[in-house]
This record gives sequence, C-alpha cells and structure tokens, in this order.
Amino acid sequence: MTAPVIVSRFAPLRIALSEAKRLSVNSAEHLQYLFGAQLSGFGARESYGPDPPHRDRFPDSQVLSAVPQTSSLRVLIAAGGTGGHIFPALAVAQELRNRQTAQPNPISGCRRSEIEFVGTGRGLESRVIPAAGFPLHVITAAGLKGVGASKKIRNLLVLPGSFWEAGKLLLRFRPSVVVGLGGYVAGPLVLEASLARIPTLLIEPNATPGFTNRALAPWIRLAAVGFKEAARFYGSKARLTGHPLRPAFFRVSPKIHQAPFTLLVSGGSQGSLAINNAVIAALPLLAQRAAGSRIIHQTGEQEFGRVRAAYRNTGLEAEVHAFLDDVPAAFERADLVVCRSGASTVAEIMAAGKASLLIPFPAAADNHQLANARILENAGAARIVEQRNLTPEVLVNEVCRLLARPDKLVQMDRQARSLARPDATSEIADLIERLGSSS
Repeated sequence: MTAPVIVSRFAPLRIALSEAKRLSVNSAEHLQYLFGAQLSGFGARESYGPDPPHRDRFPDSQVLSAVPQTSSLRVLIAAGGTGGHIFPALAVAQELRNRQTAQPNPISGCRRSEIEFVGTGRGLESRVIPAAGFPLHVITAAGLKGVGASKKIRNLLVLPGSFWEAGKLLLRFRPSVVVGLGGYVAGPLVLEASLARIPTLLIEPNATPGFTNRALAPWIRLAAVGFKEAARFYGSKARLTGHPLRPAFFRVSPKIHQAPFTLLVSGGSQGSLAINNAVIAALPLLAQRAAGSRIIHQTGEQEFGRVRAAYRNTGLEAEVHAFLDDVPAAFERADLVVCRSGASTVAEIMAAGKASLLIPFPAAADNHQLANARILENAGAARIVEQRNLTPEVLVNEVCRLLARPDKLVQMDRQARSLARPDATSEIADLIERLGSSS
C-alpha cells in the first residue's frame, strides 16, 4: 500500500500533517514519529502485544522506537474539562506516584513514575492538577458531539492544531504509556500515541461510552471499564476494574439516619442550573415538610451568589458552596444525596454507600447518565427523577418519602456500597505498569 493511501485512511491526521507542513516545525520528524517507516523507511520494529487495527495493513513496516530505555515509567494522561475526568485520573496518578521504590517495581521494572497531564486549560484541571503536584500541558481541542452545525465546522478547524500539538508533546515527553479518560482532549493524543506504537489505555467510567471513547476503541490496547455494561463496546480489550477514586470515599462510615436529616445537593463540579432552579423553587415546601433539615448545596461557580441568596429567610439551615473541596466529608454527614449521575458521581456514591435521588443530565452524550443511574436504581440503591419530570412538588415528595423511611435509607446505603470495587485504582495502576513494561 502506498503512502498516499495510508494517509487517506486517517482524514484528521491528513489535515493535521498538512498543517504541520505549513507550520514547518520539525514536520519531517513528526511525520516519521507518527508513521515510522510506513512513510519514512527508518527505525526498528517494536511489539507491544496485540496491535491496533492498522497494524495488519503494514505487515512489513518498521517503526520508530518512541520510548527511550529508562528507569522511570513515563505516563501521559489526557483528562480535562470536568471533575468526572480529572479526579479519577488524579486517583490513578497518585497511586502510581505512591509506588515509587528503591528497587525496580516487580510489574513495570521501574523504580519510579513520571506522570504528566494533558488538558485544555479552560476547565477545572488548570487549578486542580497543578495543586496535586503534577505538570499540566495545555493543547487546543474542541468537541464534535452535541454541538450545532456551525460550531461543529468551527471545531473541525481546530483539529489540525490539536493533532499537531499532541504529536509535539508525545515527541518531547516520549511516554511509556498514554492514558485517556474520554472527552475531546483525549482523542488526538490517544490516536497519535496508538499510531506511534505507544501502549494506550482508556479508562471508561460510564455504562455507555461516549463518542470519543467509542471512536478510539479500535485503536487502543486496553480499556479499564467501571461497569460491566460497557465491556461489550471494547470486546477482548475490556478489563472490568471499577472506578478509580480517592481512598477517602471508601472510608465514609455508615450513617445512623435520624432527624434532623442532612440533604446533600450537587450538580457536579460545574453545578447544574436545572437542579439549582428546582431546589430554589422547592425551598418553601421543604421548609414546611422537612422543617429542621439541613442542606449542603454545591452550586457551581456561576450560580453561587444566586443560590446563596435564595436560602436567606427560608428558615432552613443551609451551607452553600460554589465547590466542595472535601466531598467525602460532605458524604459523611449526608442522609440522602440529590445529584446528577455522571460516572464519577455515581462511583463516589457507591464507594461511600449513600442513598441517592438521581437526576440524569438529559443532554449527556448518548444519554449515558441515565444508563449510569439505571444501574443503581435496578440494584435498589437509588431513585431516579428525569429532568423533564423535575418540579418542586416532585422533588419534595421524593425527598420526604425517603427521609420518612430511615430503614429504607439504610437498605439503599448497603446496596450502593455493594456495587463498589475498592481495588479499582490499584488494578488500573497495575494495567498501566504492565503496559509500560511491554514498551
């Protein structure tokens, strides 16, 4: 197969490489790094176990060695935008960092891990990742799913720069393993790593994978899935690990449910306008029917002032936060959690063993939040109110019905905890180390 045909198989990369030539910044080295001898004829053959689907198209190809011999396991993690991507990635990164030893690791053969992150710089990652002590690289990226036609065209024009920046970063850092957690920042990085024969791992937290992870499925080496329902999308590459979380969630103690009850309300790290509006409208009813109850409310940065003002003069004891820095501590106090059902939120609820009233985000890609919520509902760990049915009356009725049954809350707590997998973070770190040892 000739080079022009090869490149035509990967339209986004073809655009990116054309842009690379236009920019004239190490474009020859970038081309050689991406495709090895498929385009350049240089390098030594590498094998990382089962190969991505493009391997059989180039049976006689030679590939550049992407990873230098080193005593460090070099891990590059693409995670950005929301806490649902960032916090699981940080849990894995911290587990790898904690494994540094004087002697070579029995799995990876390395004494220590060098871990760096990739994000867009627009999201929560710009604050949280550096604060955790990890370098953060920023690349330009934009989504293609769930946007209008004009914005999709604009975002497509961003792709060449995304692939070019991802390729430069791979060439500079030369990772042993690349890890993606979905979202548009992961697409260019994981795909280019796969083409460069760098072992790749996807962490799939949702019951139904999103657009990026489904698109990357044929190219990756392994997928660590949080729910067994997601395994079918990855076939033999899937490993059921559960969700990576900070250990603090698993240390939340079972609560004795008695008045005065504490309600934890959260729309996730960015907040939820629909949940905030429903709770604000429900405050007079809650003051009547759940008098004496306490509310901890995470609003998101933009909604903080408005929501805090709404609680004044309601007679309800409330703590209003733009962002909760210590979610496990809030879970420790809560009798019931009212929240979205993103993968990380659901995983935290399971780990902490908390009864929940879940309000899935209806615009989530492929309605994956509803799929996540159904798993807890079917296990008897949660109740679901779809946003289209979310009125102040429905919200208050559901909350009061659950708070009136402490025995039911105890049962839901136990069912939620039974779904958790406490070793998930360690198992994912093991997968990364094994992939690194093969490089």
